[in-house]
Order: sequence, then C-alpha cells, then structure tokens
Amino acid sequence: MACLAVTAAARAGGHFEVDDAGTLDAGQCQLELWDSHGRRSNTNLAHVGPACGVGMVELGLNMDAVRGGARADLLGPQAKWTFFGREANAPLSAAVSAGAQKDVRGGGRWGGQGLVALTWQALEPLAFNANLGADWLPGDGTRTSRGGLQIQWNVRPELALIAERNHSFSQWGTRVGFSWQVAPQTSIDASVARLGLGGGETVYTLGLNQVFDLRGSR
Repeated sequence: MACLAVTAAARAGGHFEVDDAGTLDAGQCQLELWDSHGRRSNTNLAHVGPACGVGMVELGLNMDAVRGGARADLLGPQAKWTFFGREANAPLSAAVSAGAQKDVRGGGRWGGQGLVALTWQALEPLAFNANLGADWLPGDGTRTSRGGLQIQWNVRPELALIAERNHSFSQWGTRVGFSWQVAPQTSIDASVARLGLGGGETVYTLGLNQVFDLRGSR
C-alpha cells in the first residue's frame, strides 16, 4: 500500500493506475479525494490532490496518509503537460507527467514518478490509455520501471466503465471500476484492484473529483 500511495499521488487522472493524456485548461482547478483500503494488509490510504491549469501545464500538490500495516505521510508537487492532441476531439493525445514526493514521517530520500501517457479515442464511446515510465520509492530512492494499458468505455454519457492492467514496483496489478459524472463538474469513481504484493492484495477505492472553473461565465 505504501508503493500504491507513491504511484497514485503522482497522477493527475484520479486513483486509477493508468493515467490518460488529458489536462485541465488554464483557469480550471480540480480537487481529487479518495480513500483506499487493502483487505489483506488492513491498510488505509487517504489522498487529497488539488491541481490547476496554468498556461499549457497542469500543476498539482499531492498529500497522502497511509495507516495500518505500513505508515507514511507523503507530500509533493506534480506537473503534467499535454504536448500533442490537446484539442477536445483529437483522436490521439500524448502527455508527460512528473511528480516528486517526500515521506515527511519516515524521512529519507525524495521519491516520485515520471511517465509518458498516450490516449487513443478509437470510437466516440471507447478510449485506450497507455503509460510508460519509472518510479522512485521515497526513503531509499529505489528505481523501477512502470507500464500499463487501460480501456475506458462510456456506456452512457455520464457513466464510464474502466479496466486496466499495470506493472509497477516489479509487481503486476489488475483494476476494474467506474467513473460516474453526477453533475457537470462533479464525478464519483470506485474500483476494486488485485495487486501482486506478497501473495496478492485486494484494494477497494472510492473517490470524489470536483472541478472549479475560475474563468467565469462565457
């Protein structure tokens, strides 16, 4: 779960392991909240992640608290830039994302993540997201590669079903869940994941995402 906190906090795309290539527009801000529970380890992870679009870049701050079998308080900045296919109807988009984290409880070296995110809008309701990059574990700075593939299917305009397969920290994980747009700027997401940590860990996550448009009415 401590490794899960590292990878989760470095993303701008919610609690799912595989990020898409989208970013907030300039003048838009978003607050991401989620809570994860690892059944086997009886560990909880609480995440708070505000972010805003500044020019062509999305800047954020991630705060994570891990309690249970492992304990950590992680804090650090995150940045993401969609350098290709930024327009809303682009069939193919690409972004780079980087984040750094410090375990303010345990100390040690900074950790973080860097990755390239690709999104292919194959059909109007169907999108594929792919990630490739690396993680650095806070505390000792251990570096491992990461990669993943995600399928997102909008069964209704307000409801998307999501399935993904991801490899990080030398472990494979599978996650399935949904994202539900309950209001124009508010969404709820939930998932269940099976992570290959010491014989397998099942992780349940519930999240809330709220967007704030600071650009005024148009």
